[in-house]
Amino acid sequence: MKAIRIHAFGGPEVLQLEDIARPVPAADEILIQVYASGVNPADWTIREGGNDVLRSFLNLPLTLGWDAAGVVAAVGADVTAFRIGDAVYGEPNFPGDGSYAEYCTSQASRFALKPRRLSFAEAAGVPLAGLTAWTALFHDGQLQAGQRVLIQGASGGVGGFAVQFAKAKGAYVIATASAANLDYVRELGADEVFDYRSQPVEQLVHGVDVVLEASPLRDNAARARIIPVLKPGGIFVTVNLDVPFDEAVQAALARQQATGALSNNQARGEWLQEIAELIDAGQVQVFISRTFPLAQVAEAHRESQTHRVRGKLVLEIRPNDEPA
Repeated sequence: MKAIRIHAFGGPEVLQLEDIARPVPAADEILIQVYASGVNPADWTIREGGNDVLRSFLNLPLTLGWDAAGVVAAVGADVTAFRIGDAVYGEPNFPGDGSYAEYCTSQASRFALKPRRLSFAEAAGVPLAGLTAWTALFHDGQLQAGQRVLIQGASGGVGGFAVQFAKAKGAYVIATASAANLDYVRELGADEVFDYRSQPVEQLVHGVDVVLEASPLRDNAARARIIPVLKPGGIFVTVNLDVPFDEAVQAALARQQATGALSNNQARGEWLQEIAELIDAGQVQVFISRTFPLAQVAEAHRESQTHRVRGKLVLEIRPNDEPA
């Protein structure tokens, strides 16, 4: 099968299209014939050698990609939740062989049936960003209906899903983005939107139950400035695990009687199933900025690294109209 592999860490030039053996699923795994794979900042972070959180898990050579949508081609002996031919989506084993490939394996528990209303390319844009947002909002942020949430970086992959999930669950959503993306974030359902460059959000917003840092900016000083928007007992959640809270952030949290959480994505099939139900009910939309053929993966990485992507980038590995 064809796969994108790296044998050294570095820039987009290390991405190589190769022929490798098709993987065989273990007893608790499924083999997925991949139709499409999402492209995420985590992919090029790993391509460059990872960060302090990821580095110890990485072994070369490595197939990138942790967003997959496709069809079950084989099931392990212990798998009962899926059958051959099921259309599925989810996160392949991390940091195992990823989804920039014609086939990948994964623990069955990391996948769910694909949302019926989505194409494979659209579905491939959901798992990693969607589960990152879901974990941060509802597991670590403990967001409830009727609460107020401030989502920073609301126009990106994680932030865009977070806005929609929070609205679907009955929260009041305040969001920040660049001026060019404010209308887009309103379309996602945000109740209030602010231009983070020109508006002093820390002075304009108050009484928030949860702050979700989904922005790629990693600045503890900015974190400390925004924490006073939280209510006493509120929660500041960041998905930027590689930059832990410093003493200034900890002190700001203490003054606000708030807590902080470094949110680590959890790949749970039951959460993916709930997300699929929201999508099929029309409560969550998937916005694909651009699709690329597998051979153009380096271009996809370069675009992702601009930090200007609205929605998701996707590699189309097998055209949707080809039979499984």
